[in-house]
Amino acid sequence: MHDHSHDNDLDPMEARVRALETILVGKGLVDPAAVDLIIDTYENKVGPRNGAQVVARAWTEADFAQALRDDATTAIESMGFAGRQAEHMEVLWNTPDTHNMVVCTLCSCYPWAVLGLPPVWYKSAPYRSRAVSEPRKVLSEFGVTLPESTKVKVWDSTAEVRYLVIPVRPEGTEGWSAEALADLVTRDSMIGTGLAKEPVT
Repeated sequence: MHDHSHDNDLDPMEARVRALETILVGKGLVDPAAVDLIIDTYENKVGPRNGAQVVARAWTEADFAQALRDDATTAIESMGFAGRQAEHMEVLWNTPDTHNMVVCTLCSCYPWAVLGLPPVWYKSAPYRSRAVSEPRKVLSEFGVTLPESTKVKVWDSTAEVRYLVIPVRPEGTEGWSAEALADLVTRDSMIGTGLAKEPVT
């Protein structure tokens, strides 16, 4: 019987990771500051910022947008974003008529080079199953409500192909630089569970 309570609110996977980290740190094999730095880099700096630069360039350069359509892997590599988990890339273009959302129903295939480490929810069983069976409801839980006329397409990421969603460019950003536009691009908007941020006027 497991009838006692615990003094933490970690899910089982987070608890295992925390326990493993505690053991490795205790044995002097891992520096916790280095681990935190690596995680922060992949979650908040390197990955999502790379993808945001790809999106902003696609929004501002017609030739690059076409290169993404022709061969996304090569186009993304041309910006220096390559490596593990980004060998076979495709881009999905959101429009007012079609909204694309990415999931990996098998495990957690994810384009690290442009999005960093996958968020915990992306790897969770509920997201992996519900994104396919009830995508509009899942989107609404992320705060995204689309018109009924907008078709929602769900794409299953695999070891053979990984996806980057190009969100709809926000209105009122004509003439903006790619650098300024990149600040409007969120990680979730490149997965399809979010939208690009609206410009502050």
